[in-house]
Amino acid sequence: MLGVDHPFADLETIALIALLDSASANRLTVQEEMVMTERIIVLTGATDGLGRVLAERLAADSDTRLILHGRNPERLATLRAELASRPARIEIVQADLSELAQVRRLAAYIASVTDRISVLVNNAGVGAGEPDGNTRRLTVDGNELRFAVNYLAPYALTQRLLPLLEAGAPARIVNVASIGQDSIDFNDLTLSHGYSGQRAYGQSKLALIAYGFALAAQLDPAKVTVNSLHPATYMPTKMVLQSVGRSIDTLDEGVTSTLRLIEDPNLDGVTGHFYDRRAESRALAEAYDPQTQQRLLQVSEELTTA
Repeated sequence: MLGVDHPFADLETIALIALLDSASANRLTVQEEMVMTERIIVLTGATDGLGRVLAERLAADSDTRLILHGRNPERLATLRAELASRPARIEIVQADLSELAQVRRLAAYIASVTDRISVLVNNAGVGAGEPDGNTRRLTVDGNELRFAVNYLAPYALTQRLLPLLEAGAPARIVNVASIGQDSIDFNDLTLSHGYSGQRAYGQSKLALIAYGFALAAQLDPAKVTVNSLHPATYMPTKMVLQSVGRSIDTLDEGVTSTLRLIEDPNLDGVTGHFYDRRAESRALAEAYDPQTQQRLLQVSEELTTA
C-alpha cells in the first residue's frame, strides 16, 4: 500500500473504503435474500399435543421462521427455550383464542412482525370433553366456548391475515378439523338446548370445514390454497387422554398427515379438500352446501366484527 504521504494515498484509501462498503452491502444483500426465501409459518396451539410436535419438526429447517402461538405464557417460554438450538428462527406470541379481542391483537401482532406468510396452520382447539369440561360455557363475547375457539377464532384470524398470505404466494391455509362433525344450528349457535360437549365440538369442526370450502372457492389457488384434515383418531394428547381415556392413532400419524398439507409439493395448487389423515375424504354434506356456506360467512362476520 502507498505511504500516507503519497499524493494518491487519499484516492487509494477512498477506493479501499468503497470496496469494503461494497462487500458489506453485498453481505447485507445475501442476508436479505435469506430472509426473503425463508418459509414463514404461523402455527396456533403450539404448546401441547399435535401442535407441539409439529413445532419441533418444523423447527429443524433452517429456511423456516416459525411464529408459534399458545395460550399459556409459561408453556410458550418453555417451548421457545427447548427450540432455541434448532435451525429455524422462532418467535412466540400469547393469546386466549376464546376472546375475539385477543384474536384481533394476535393478527395485528403477526402483521407487525412480517409482511408475508407462507403457511397458516389453524391448529388450536378445545376438545369434546376434558380438560375444558362437558358443560356449556360462554365466552366473554357471549359465544359458546368450542364454537369460539375451534371456529370463530380461526375464521377471524384467517380473514385478517389474508393480505399477508397473498403476499406470501404461493401460500397455504391448513385447518386442523375432525371427522367428528355435527350440523350447525344457526337458530341456536350457543346450543342453549340439548347441549353436549361432543355436539358443540362437532358443530365447530363442521363450521371450520365449511368455511375452508367457501374460502377456497374465493381465492386463486395459484396464490393461496385452503385445505382441512382430520389428522388422526384419538391421538395420545392430554386432551384426548383426559376426555376419552385411551388413544387409537399415534401422534406421529397426526403430525405426518398435517405436515403433508403444509409442505408436500404434490399439493401445490390443490385446494378446497377435506382429508382423513392422508386420504381425501368427504365431510358431512352440509359443509358443501352453498346456502349453508353463505349463511355461515354472514353470521361469522357479524359475530367477529368489533
